[in-house]
Amino acid sequence: MTSGAGFNDWRDLREFRGVALNESFVLSWRLNGQSLLLDIDLSLLPSHVFYESPRPAERACYRPALLEFPACTILRRHGNGDDAQAGSAFAASLGHGKISDLRRVADGRYVISGRFGDIEIASERPVLSIKETMI
Repeated sequence: MTSGAGFNDWRDLREFRGVALNESFVLSWRLNGQSLLLDIDLSLLPSHVFYESPRPAERACYRPALLEFPACTILRRHGNGDDAQAGSAFAASLGHGKISDLRRVADGRYVISGRFGDIEIASERPVLSIKETMI
């Protein structure tokens, strides 16, 4: 896995094709070993293979998904300057809300922004996966 070379914006990643990340919502943050995991309600565009017409109460097609930052070594509020890795309690305290952006700011460093603020993450390239749902 690479550390993120080759993209600056989430739209450049193949996993995000057909996805409206900026219309998606973070539900939770957690650390699992060396990985930072974000549970999200992912907004799919009509071009996505798993797109379905929105349910009556929804304005878009949402699917549960997982955004993983593998080999996470730094998790902090952007601009903090403290390179110490924050622990599980910090991850859980980051809150939830609509995502506005995900970008690479340096090799192996990313900033995800949204209602929860600007969060800097040092990790390998992020991986997005849609969760299987039982109907």
